[in-house]
Amino acid sequence: MLKIAIIGDYQPEAKAHIAIPQAIALAAEHLQCQAELQWLPTPELNNTTISLLSGYDAVWAAPATPYIHMEGALQAIRYAREQQIPTLGTCGGYQHLLIEFARHVLHLQEADHAESNPEANTLIVTPLTCSVNEQTHHFTLKPHSKIATIYGMTEISEQYGICNYGLNAQYVDLFAEQGFAITGRDWNGEARIAELENHPFYVGTLFQPERSAFRNVVHPLIRAFLHSALSHSQTAGTFTIPSSQSE
Repeated sequence: MLKIAIIGDYQPEAKAHIAIPQAIALAAEHLQCQAELQWLPTPELNNTTISLLSGYDAVWAAPATPYIHMEGALQAIRYAREQQIPTLGTCGGYQHLLIEFARHVLHLQEADHAESNPEANTLIVTPLTCSVNEQTHHFTLKPHSKIATIYGMTEISEQYGICNYGLNAQYVDLFAEQGFAITGRDWNGEARIAELENHPFYVGTLFQPERSAFRNVVHPLIRAFLHSALSHSQTAGTFTIPSSQSE
């Protein structure tokens, strides 16, 4: 039984929160395994509870932000990154993967989010050039990247939720220098997907792959996420990414 931790403050009306359990169930059925989900509300995440994440096989930083307790979410994300737990961040979750990395790897201790703290000195997540609302866009993937291997192609189409913020372009190179590279860009060339080197699975997307569950589709990224969780559960080692061209 895979144990998947969902970092986020559950909102029954949030489409992504409805979709995530469905998307994981579809991928688990495809991989012929069982997966148990546990929502971890951000106010309950602190120094005494973060170690509980050691009992999970994967962590998903969920959309629908700002989180109630941003610091709790960032602590959980940091633990997952440092302990090599397979991690997926989508939409707002992806944005917080960026902020955590900026604070604790890039040493930008005041790194923050323009939505929750627009007056911060170091804004890592800033307003998008064009906000998106329930739109499907085309994305170009970096050849030979983990994300391109997962999809089995370098051009994809994916759906956003309601999104107004993304990575501040002035920090793209700094992230890449420390191994958190942009491997997917939208039609306008702006950063939309990032993945961390030297980690079993650490991927963030500004779009919401979980929306595929509403079409009863097993999403290749979520399938790869669970495949990594299986590997973590069984061997705590590395894994081979299943491309969309292999079953």
